[in-house]
Amino acid sequence: MPGSLVLFLLFFYLTAVRGTTEEGGGNDDVVDADDALRRDYTQLHWCHTPRLVNGELSCHSPRGRAYRTTQGTRCNMSCDRGYRLIGRSSIQCLANRRWSGTAVCRKMRCSVLPLIPHGRYTCTQGFVADSRCDFTCTPGRRIEGEHSRTCRHGGTWSGVQPICSDTEPPKMRCPRSRIKVAEPAKLTARVTWDAPVATDTADKILDVILVGQEPGTDFKEGANIIRYKVYDQARNRAACKFIIRVEVRRCPALHPPMHGSLACSSDVTNYGAACVYLCDGGYERRGVSSRVCQLDGSWSDGPAECAPMAIESDVKTASALLRQFFQKRRLLILSAPDITDPEYQLQNVMLQKADCGLQLRHVTLIELLGSSPGETGRIKENNLTSAVIDELRLTFRISRQYFSMVLVDKLGLDRERFINPLASEELFSYIDSFVLDEDEREKLELHRDLCDS
Repeated sequence: MPGSLVLFLLFFYLTAVRGTTEEGGGNDDVVDADDALRRDYTQLHWCHTPRLVNGELSCHSPRGRAYRTTQGTRCNMSCDRGYRLIGRSSIQCLANRRWSGTAVCRKMRCSVLPLIPHGRYTCTQGFVADSRCDFTCTPGRRIEGEHSRTCRHGGTWSGVQPICSDTEPPKMRCPRSRIKVAEPAKLTARVTWDAPVATDTADKILDVILVGQEPGTDFKEGANIIRYKVYDQARNRAACKFIIRVEVRRCPALHPPMHGSLACSSDVTNYGAACVYLCDGGYERRGVSSRVCQLDGSWSDGPAECAPMAIESDVKTASALLRQFFQKRRLLILSAPDITDPEYQLQNVMLQKADCGLQLRHVTLIELLGSSPGETGRIKENNLTSAVIDELRLTFRISRQYFSMVLVDKLGLDRERFINPLASEELFSYIDSFVLDEDEREKLELHRDLCDS
């Protein structure tokens, strides 16, 4: 073939191709599909092989399978699981050798999960499809609801958003139970302790409530239960308790002595109690004046006793005699000119019958009888010296000439004089009304029947 003919044919081909591109819209990526269908398919026009990352294409050509990228070929596009198609779902190879559109497969995504108060979450793949987000709570709180959520392929999250609830109660430890010995001479004990401190993983400030007696106060004998309780803001409760046991150490019962009594402080037998020995009139204490209950449960010293009052009648002066009676016994001094005096004999009979009543009233009888040099003085069978007799008469102004009787109190004072014989009932009535103190009257009432037994 001549060279000029070859050049002509090449020029004609290039002109035809250029005219087709311009008619198809130049370099546009998207061409109207209907307009493309009206084109001539008699000539082959090839498009580049389409690709869809993370997706699949299904292409069909009017000319058969061998012509998958020729003009008129239509490709349907779909994305893999977890991906969403962005762009045209179907494209066609146009006469300008371009596809009628483009598309991409993008990873499916869900919305950003909101944060939960007092908690957090971590996700395996962020917020894309198939990513799982696991929820955790701050210490002291627990998940209520789903523990995890998964991004589904439709772009929505599975389940519902959980919450972090405070379900853990506070922690608190009470003081240890203890035993406290009652204070000396008391039935109570003062006990102090440090109030417990409560802690909570969710709340920092907690109010501890005391149920029971305040520390630093006096606790009674026995078991005293002390309770504490505390609530956190979620009303979770914690409680504890301990026992304060107060023990009163006691000594064995202390019995009063014969012819005497005990005056004790506190509860008589408890630790620290002191008991004082008191003897009845006409009796003297022999031994310690008091005893104290000690911590080991024993009494200090040994017991005292009340022995009959020892009267020394052979003293040389009246003052020496009277000192023995001072604050212990009263004196009833009976004087008569002669032992045969009828008034003396009558009074003597009545006093002998009333001897028990005189003892109950702490009265000692002194008899002064006759005249010098045959004058006698006696306390029962014990005779007094003449010097003492003279001093007694002088001290209390007692005459030897007539019958008389003088009542002297425990202070040595002349309380009353009787110039006629006196019945025991009258004498006792006077003593009870004007001489005895209140304590002596109470004891007299307790022992009034003693003389009748």
